[in-house]
Amino acid sequence: MFLPSFRLLLVIAACSAAGLLPVAAATTRKNTKATPAEVDPNAYRSAIVLDAATGQVLFEDNADVQNPPASVVKLMTFLIVEEKIKHGEPALTTPVTITAEAAKTGGSQVWLVDKEKITVEELLYALMVQSANDAAVALAIQVAGSKEAFVELMNLRARDLGLTHTVFHSPHGLPPGRGQTADLSTARDLAILARKLLTETDILRYTSTREHEFHHQNGQINKLTNHNHLLGLVPGCDGLKTGWYEKAGYSLVATVQRNGRRIITVILGSPERKLRDITTTLLVEKGFAALSAFPALSPVAAVQPATQPAAQPVASAPPRPPTAPPPPAGDGSSSIKPVPLTPEEKQSLDNGTDSSATVHVDLSGTKK
Repeated sequence: MFLPSFRLLLVIAACSAAGLLPVAAATTRKNTKATPAEVDPNAYRSAIVLDAATGQVLFEDNADVQNPPASVVKLMTFLIVEEKIKHGEPALTTPVTITAEAAKTGGSQVWLVDKEKITVEELLYALMVQSANDAAVALAIQVAGSKEAFVELMNLRARDLGLTHTVFHSPHGLPPGRGQTADLSTARDLAILARKLLTETDILRYTSTREHEFHHQNGQINKLTNHNHLLGLVPGCDGLKTGWYEKAGYSLVATVQRNGRRIITVILGSPERKLRDITTTLLVEKGFAALSAFPALSPVAAVQPATQPAAQPVASAPPRPPTAPPPPAGDGSSSIKPVPLTPEEKQSLDNGTDSSATVHVDLSGTKK
């Protein structure tokens, strides 16, 4: 009996979501227009989809439930640094002297060396491509003098943007240590932040980069690989940021542009990485299907911060057995159920695709 591979199942799921599969013969011609697959509400703790141009909400589910965003925190880190660059200090070419504090930061990293000098631009690539926690600390200290002072800037900016259910305690999003407190945010707040980044910074220059050579002062070169597995696989996807640690679950703020229109999707707290990526793919198609009801650049009121006095408590995702060993901390609806991978299916697959091509989702690998 022929059993379809996991990769084939993912392709079928994505094509079904995009309406690219033929309709059954028994269906009448009047009903041949495909609709996006339903989204599994157990695939996340919080989710939202919106039109990047207008802020119109196209889909939301528990969008105001707080959850640790993990490395998605680095979106605010990027915004603070970019806004400082716009005011002239630092510049992209400014050399940053790496401190011992930055060099010893764990999780996903680029192995910065104490006292070496790395430009702000290289550190931004490390931050957004490799999700490097050591780069986040180095940038924070360069901009504000200390991690603590930088976190204060992050929270001030969050309040300015109306992110009423967001509080930052770190520039990187790592799980809190003893006596520390976790960063918290919501899908709605992160969508607002993403929209700000897309309209006022050049973040896509970094988040659309799939690979980058990071140059150390001593001549060593590290090859960085973007943790966003949807790049090159979901047509039009060019950002933005993944996040994971065990208690936070798998999160992803993604953005996709097609035919001159762009949407933002946010998923927080998915129990599995592949489920997060599949569900994001379904939400992308659901978002574009809903977007077709609105004319381009229609004067729709922008998405507003939640108005309730307090965010809903962190929800618990249903426990699911892991399909692969978890990655190092610091990065990381459908009726489709996760399928265990064979050794062959765990191998890295070719990610190349044209932005106008059929959706092909290859979600092998363990990076987040």
